[in-house]
Amino acid sequence: MVKQKINIPPRPPLALLQQQAVWLSFVLLAIGLHVFEAALPSLGPWFKFGVANIMTLLALMYLGARAAFTLAIARVIIGSMFIGTLFTPTFFISLTGALSAATVMVIFYKLIPRISLISLSLLAAIAHMSGQFIAVETWFIQQPALYYLLPPLLSLSCISGWINGAIATYIWQKLKMEREQ
Repeated sequence: MVKQKINIPPRPPLALLQQQAVWLSFVLLAIGLHVFEAALPSLGPWFKFGVANIMTLLALMYLGARAAFTLAIARVIIGSMFIGTLFTPTFFISLTGALSAATVMVIFYKLIPRISLISLSLLAAIAHMSGQFIAVETWFIQQPALYYLLPPLLSLSCISGWINGAIATYIWQKLKMEREQ
């Protein structure tokens, strides 16, 4: 009888497992915030406070650009599965906004390394709302009058972006203190 050699892959390093666990916890929190926010009343068409973007900011700071992008995509897809909007217009509008926000976060974080989380969040909130408007106008409502809604919703986005950035800054400072211990 011939003994067959089994190739067992080496164990991943503990640091990689820890990084994956942190990313997964960020994703789960982002999905929870996405689902929670969907249950809240809206302040206007396509407007929510965007609290799940806090987790995207933290993923960017803690784990890097790739983690932030995959988190944004995962939370929209899985969150949409939970709330029943997967592959509906709401899903595509949400995905466009999330990807716009994540793209702007990464670009400005790389261009201006010392940029504050509040500034990143403000820029991401504006990109999120602008991306949603472009998606709605391109795919669903081809009416230039739609853009009359943009200024008040951008103003609300700036307020929520500032608040989310302040919350992300607070959490990031706590995470850094814990990481240093």
